[in-house]
Amino acid sequence: MTVVTFAERFAELTEIRATRPDAIAEAAARRARRPSPLGPSGRMMIIAADHPARGALRAGPDALAMADRRDLLERLCVALDRPGVDGVLGTPDVIEDLLLLGALDGKVVLGSMNRGGLAGASFEIDDRFTAYSAAALAAAGLDGGKMLLRVDPGDPATARTLEACGNAVSGLAAHRLMAMVEPFLSARGNDGRLANVLTPEAMIRAIAIASGLGATSARTWLKVPVVPDMERVIAATTLPVVLLGGEVPADPDAALGGWQSALALPAVRGLVVGRSLLYPPGGDVAGAVDAAVRLL
Repeated sequence: MTVVTFAERFAELTEIRATRPDAIAEAAARRARRPSPLGPSGRMMIIAADHPARGALRAGPDALAMADRRDLLERLCVALDRPGVDGVLGTPDVIEDLLLLGALDGKVVLGSMNRGGLAGASFEIDDRFTAYSAAALAAAGLDGGKMLLRVDPGDPATARTLEACGNAVSGLAAHRLMAMVEPFLSARGNDGRLANVLTPEAMIRAIAIASGLGATSARTWLKVPVVPDMERVIAATTLPVVLLGGEVPADPDAALGGWQSALALPAVRGLVVGRSLLYPPGGDVAGAVDAAVRLL
């Protein structure tokens, strides 16, 4: 039996993109969908890969780790093939690459919506919706949309992002799709760079703001980091919560321990992790994913 290498699959992908653009819609139309985002355990494990569209290419010490698209896609395919991985979160370019590679059958597919707040930009807090819309997600047969909501009380541009996120929550609910909101309180430091405030009090306030977005919260989920005193943080909402992974940790075992403690809380329904699993210390993607899945 002939074994097709990933390099050959990638070459075919680039050929299809150049000569048969309609193949993307065809792949989306025939994708096998699953009835629920939750796995058999009632939990959800999602691999995140929406960082590049915001110009955030760093993973650990490598500032351009996510710049090589073939390498990123190969890592994603390895992760998605592991038992217990329920799906992926990405921007249209990444999702469409994975569709053409045949990696998304039976998976939960969440589209990233606002990527206009480019990392390090002066306008970063004004996080425009430059990727998926609710209507586009529904048309592509995807399962929901994710939005980043950073609230800087000192920056008037925050209001535009709040309004856009509220409209997106309402639009997704109208299409009966999940709205996954990733909220933070943020502030600019003395160096002018925007940073998220990761205290329990800041996360409680961010969760309260995010929970009230849109005309209904019936289909809203929250994506939050692990911070101190998670029991008090999660008590701020009745909405289902997933934990985000963030940057590649210096101590992977400590990160796993933090996720494990937070997953014991009833409202926490899973993990949405990207760079920590795709670019782990030592490079063993399958091993890193399996260790995270075991927590569920």
